Amino acid sequence: MTTPPPAIPRSLFIISILYGGMVCIAGVLGVKQVMLGPLVVEAGIFPFLLLVVMSSAVAELHGQKTATMLVRLGFVPLLVSALLIQVVIHLPNDPAMYPPAITAFPIVVGQSVRLMLAGFISYGTSQTLNVYVFNRLIGGTGKMLWLRGMIASIVSQVVDTILFITISFYGERPILELMAGQMLTKVVLSIVLVPFLITGFVAVARRLDRAEPA
Repeated sequence: MTTPPPAIPRSLFIISILYGGMVCIAGVLGVKQVMLGPLVVEAGIFPFLLLVVMSSAVAELHGQKTATMLVRLGFVPLLVSALLIQVVIHLPNDPAMYPPAITAFPIVVGQSVRLMLAGFISYGTSQTLNVYVFNRLIGGTGKMLWLRGMIASIVSQVVDTILFITISFYGERPILELMAGQMLTKVVLSIVLVPFLITGFVAVARRLDRAEPA
């Protein structure tokens, strides 16, 4: 008799699906810069904050090893979506397509090889670091969830900014002012949003797992 495959907790299954979607959409939304009061930030920070929260939530619920695997598997939708974007950009356009959309599409979704490389490196490094820092804080005891999530998010966001901006723009434009503004915005958002988000994610995930049929 064959052994049935191990069951995946409902919370991990749902978070994994959402995580893959946020990995893909972060690069698309990052094309736009938005104003949050006096702060300017690229809009990809919003799905990226959710990635940070979800990887920390998985570390809290299912352990560091599972959360790190989630981060690594995030490269799969990231790479597939990047390849599909390049394929679609190089396919012939429909002559009846709305003319402004023909011009805008490659600008919005297309990225240079340098930007793609920066995105891959900064994503993998910062998300892995987020899981590690979150798990190590307060001895990995599971206490002070909101504080651990906030600190891990701040550390990973700073590293993400340094890596992405340096790899993307070093030698092409001044980067210190751009880097400082991005860091400040991401730190503020991490302080304001992450404690509530991670508390909510973990609470909902635990409720989902309790509701699983025996």
